[in-house]
Amino acid sequence: MHISPAATEGRPRPTPVPPPAEPPTEPLAEPSAVRAALKDSAGAGLAFVPLGLAFGALVTHSGLDWWWAGLSATLAFGGSFEFLLIGMVTAAAPLAAIAASAFMVNVRHVFYALSFPLHRVPGRLGKTYATFALCDEVYALSTAKQARSWSGRRILWLQLLLHLYWAGSAVAGALLGSLIPDGVTGLDFALTAMFTVLALDAVRDLRGDLPTPALALLSALAARLLFPGQMLLAAFALFTAALLARHLVTGRKPTHV
Repeated sequence: MHISPAATEGRPRPTPVPPPAEPPTEPLAEPSAVRAALKDSAGAGLAFVPLGLAFGALVTHSGLDWWWAGLSATLAFGGSFEFLLIGMVTAAAPLAAIAASAFMVNVRHVFYALSFPLHRVPGRLGKTYATFALCDEVYALSTAKQARSWSGRRILWLQLLLHLYWAGSAVAGALLGSLIPDGVTGLDFALTAMFTVLALDAVRDLRGDLPTPALALLSALAARLLFPGQMLLAAFALFTAALLARHLVTGRKPTHV
């Protein structure tokens, strides 16, 4: 059916709908995100400094070159595992033992990923770095109640700043390590002391759940007696098995209405 142009002269022509505008892309170095991340990272970053200095000094006192501290802090960024790694490297531990220790010490990060707001972080490169630089302090800060409104750039800058705190203080400790007399001992206990304090705080937060710290203590004692050469791996394995066994036993108990 043919419609003449004259038949459509009186009809209003539809207004063309413009394509949806793309949201403006904000630069990664957004000033507000950087300032907020500086404020967020101040407390944890200052706690990183003495630990990083102790780690760097331990590297040089273990007979390794100073740049090992910066290389480990930048590429591994493992905190507690880096202290363990220095001892394993100087003892010429097998690569399989090092890999297994790294897995057991850092396997908790798998569970961090379940609630870490990675979906807010922009870009594939940003998500890759956010996954690599996920540490205990970043997880605690970014999953807190007040962090629900944080942008992905703020979280990313928080991770970068804490990474710089750790790597910078490790390099500084390695360079200053030569000034510490050889008779000074206890540098390798710095991280143990920090985790002892964290463990005491965790026990307080358990609010009466004494079986969990009791299982951890018994696992450590059993590993020390049965596997003195592989205490860390054995303790983690025993503790994991004990938690799974407790979950199976308590999960099968009938619930009374």
